[in-house]
Amino acid sequence: MKRTERFIMPLLAGVVILSLTSTACLAEKVVIAGSTTVLPIAQKTAEVFMDDNPSVDISVRGGGSSVGIAALIDGTCDIADASRAIKETEIQKAAANGKDPVAHIVAMDGIAVVVNKANPISKLSRKQVRDIFTGKVSDWSQLGGKPGKIVVVSRDTSSGTFEAFGELVMNKEKVLPGALMQASNQAVAQSVALTPSAIGYVGLGFMSGDIKALEIEGVSPSRETVISGEYAVTRPLFMYSNGKPEGAIKDYLEFVKSREGQRLVEEQGYVGLR
Repeated sequence: MKRTERFIMPLLAGVVILSLTSTACLAEKVVIAGSTTVLPIAQKTAEVFMDDNPSVDISVRGGGSSVGIAALIDGTCDIADASRAIKETEIQKAAANGKDPVAHIVAMDGIAVVVNKANPISKLSRKQVRDIFTGKVSDWSQLGGKPGKIVVVSRDTSSGTFEAFGELVMNKEKVLPGALMQASNQAVAQSVALTPSAIGYVGLGFMSGDIKALEIEGVSPSRETVISGEYAVTRPLFMYSNGKPEGAIKDYLEFVKSREGQRLVEEQGYVGLR
């Protein structure tokens, strides 16, 4: 009997290992890349989706909206996160590469203009913000604040948030050359939190007690003001698939837009579609 047990136990262990290995090999893989604004939504929804669907393996990375869309066009990701709409030039590149980007709106977001929490300034107009970011206004005393050179913190040019801010606030004017260009919303938030004279902009999901959102045209960025349209610096957030999604990609995108997925969107600090 003992000899039989010594033979059977390793055999069963081997079967279990082979079974687990086969399951891992058969897992349907989905790669998501792009916007750092959409990144928290993608990470959380992917985590919950995989818990409920162990046969699906989703990897999520950032890099910026332009990076994500380029990866979709190149075929190195399955879903591109973007905090801006795809450009006509990108659509043309996609078509030339045999790709067909399809937009899926997964949330709404307000771009909060933020300052250090010690800054006494609490409100600005869009023109004043534009004047700061173009360098026409360079000292807080010009806006009724304490004297001090304004440190401008911006997203880098591969960012969808940079593109949206350019459309909604800058009227396509260029950010001054001396601005600190950051690769993520989190980096902008940290820079502003650590620099008393700084100003920057982040998605609502990156607000914290270390920074202060300014009223723009007398309206604070919030879920309510984004939904009502009162807050002017508002944009949709996207996930792009190549053509009509199928299989695990379709199931995941449907989950993100479901009641449960939108609850997770709200938990991350964004504005859900429901």
